[in-house]
Amino acid sequence: MEENSSKAMLVFSKENYKLMLIGISIIVFGFALMSGGGSDDPNVFNPEIFSHRRITVAPLIILFGYGFEIYAIFKTPKKD
Repeated sequence: MEENSSKAMLVFSKENYKLMLIGISIIVFGFALMSGGGSDDPNVFNPEIFSHRRITVAPLIILFGYGFEIYAIFKTPKKD
C-alpha cells in the first residue's frame, strides 16, 4: 500500500480555492450593483432602473467575475 493513498488528495490547491472565493465575491458585488431602482408604487415609473450602472457596469463586472472563476479553476499550482 502506498503512503499517498491514506492522504486525501484534493482536486484544487489552496491558491485555487482562494481565487475562486475572490471570483465569487466579484460576481456577488456585480449583482449587488445591479439591484435596486424599483418603485414602491406600481403606478409610478422610476427611470433609475435604466441607469448606466445597472445596464452596463454591473453586467461587465459579473462577466469579469465569471472569467476570473474560469482562470481560478484552470490555474495549475506551482510545483516546487
